Amino acid sequence: MANTEINVDDLKDERVPPCLFWTSDQVADWIAELGFPCYKACFETNLIDGQKLICIDASQLPNIGVRDFEHIKIIAKAIRDLLTLEEPDWSRSISLEPFSEIGLYLEMKTQRGKKIDALNYKMFQLLYTDKKWQPPLSNHCLLLPHN
Repeated sequence: MANTEINVDDLKDERVPPCLFWTSDQVADWIAELGFPCYKACFETNLIDGQKLICIDASQLPNIGVRDFEHIKIIAKAIRDLLTLEEPDWSRSISLEPFSEIGLYLEMKTQRGKKIDALNYKMFQLLYTDKKWQPPLSNHCLLLPHN
C-alpha cells in the first residue's frame, strides 16, 4: 500500500529524491522506461513503491524476479543514481563514519508508520545529525574476571 500522506517539505527539498513518493505503478513505469518492460510486472506484483525502492539493491532484485546478471547491474545502478546514493565500497571499514546524511535519511524512510511518515529531511537533520557519530567500541573482546 502506498504512502498516502506525502510530506510537502520533502517534495520542496531538492536534496530528497522525488522517487521516494512514487507509487508502485510509477516505479513499474520507470522500470519500463529504463528499458526493461519485461520486469514491470515483477515490480507491480511485489508492490515496490518509492519507499520500498530504497531497499532494492543487486542482492534483492533476484528475489522479485530479475535474474539476468547484466540487467541486475543496470537496474541496481539506475536505482542508486535515482536515489543519489554512492557506489558501495565493499572494502570500506565499518569503523568509518557513514557516507552521507541523505543516505541515512533514506534508510530511515524505508520504515513505515506515523512518526516516520511525518519525518522530513529538515527534521531528520535537527534530530539525528547533531549527535556525534561514535565508531564501534574497541574493547568488545576483553575478558572480564569472574567473581
